[in-house]
Amino acid sequence: MLIFAIDDEPKSLELLHDAIAQAAPEADIRDFPLGTAAIDAIMGQRLRPDIVFTDIQMPELDGLALAVRLKQFSPRSKIVFVTGYSEYSMDAFRLHASGYVLKPLEEERIREEIENIYPPITPAKDRLYIQCFGQFEVFWQQKPLMFGRKQTKELLAYLVDREGAACTAEEIADALWEDEADMTAMKHRIRELIRDMRKTLAGIGMEDIILRRSGQLAIQRDRVDCDYYRMLDGDMQAANDFQGEYMKQYSWAEITTGRLLFRGKQK
Repeated sequence: MLIFAIDDEPKSLELLHDAIAQAAPEADIRDFPLGTAAIDAIMGQRLRPDIVFTDIQMPELDGLALAVRLKQFSPRSKIVFVTGYSEYSMDAFRLHASGYVLKPLEEERIREEIENIYPPITPAKDRLYIQCFGQFEVFWQQKPLMFGRKQTKELLAYLVDREGAACTAEEIADALWEDEADMTAMKHRIRELIRDMRKTLAGIGMEDIILRRSGQLAIQRDRVDCDYYRMLDGDMQAANDFQGEYMKQYSWAEITTGRLLFRGKQK
């Protein structure tokens, strides 16, 4: 893990470095006295820090301006503001910061922020992990879940996109096969996809995440772990993970992509 520590006060930078080193002894920590120096390292040396701990009040490029530059040049870097002034907290949330630590620094607070960004990996026991940002993917116990039919995954993606709303066969057909007109044939294909999905999910004991009533399908949101749902629920890390791409292999997902991009501009 590569971590940047940034503070224009030498003693404060030393304390920040030591707190990070104690909290994450395996990390590669790079110290910078100015935000501009950190940006130079990103641009010139092509370094891409996993986490950036930075003071807010600094000359030349303060922490808030640095966060804006990081979004441009190293968008996957997580930023944690370090300051003695709590009034900056609203600016931190507006910029989708991953964390906020008040001085004086404590090792435990730094560790909490790191673990909040990168929680300890534990095998998933009772939930699927569903990735919507970038390519749509489904994972069970950290391994891709394989369906018998290629379009079964797309059907599940559509149910996820609907956020738990009930979907009719006609709605599913319009999304998956918008250019086809034979509804009888499409309903037959949908039944085959549903059978494959239920069989695959039953194999891992997760068939109850899908509700089927009166010919309609819906996903149970609270039974899955999903980056898109986390973002909708206000999770700051999930908001940072969205880089403008959502289920990019499916054309019908472009509507939601546009909505998420608009949402980001509003904040």
